[in-house]
Amino acid sequence: MGNICRSPTAEGAFKSQIEAKNVEHLFEIDSAGTHAYHIGESPDSRSQSSARKFGVDISSQRGRQVHESDFYHYDYIFAMDASNLADMRSICPQEYQHKLSLILDNIPENNNKSVPDPYFEGRFDDVFKMLNRASGFLLETLLKKL
Repeated sequence: MGNICRSPTAEGAFKSQIEAKNVEHLFEIDSAGTHAYHIGESPDSRSQSSARKFGVDISSQRGRQVHESDFYHYDYIFAMDASNLADMRSICPQEYQHKLSLILDNIPENNNKSVPDPYFEGRFDDVFKMLNRASGFLLETLLKKL
């Protein structure tokens, strides 16, 4: 979808975790939406407010749309839900399909679960907590690979 709620929250949560471990020099992180909605816009004010509650500032991020070059450039590409994963699979070159997965699949025993879209439901704090937890497991996994 657009790039103003879940994806910027995930980017902020992961960045805060790598900064806490002083390993930000090892990672390049970005977020993007699968649709052209909200390009150039700041994250939703409710996402920003929720992230701030947890000590994370996502206000400098700007919405952008996934581009084919992302599939070449990044080692891992995470979708928030099955619909966005399907959208990305449809534009991702076959040789890079292995890079795609659901973000919550990084939490043990949580496979194939989606991050709820807080835009209409208002579950911004719950979404931050989910994404922060997934980020912690992801970081732990990636650091073991180094």
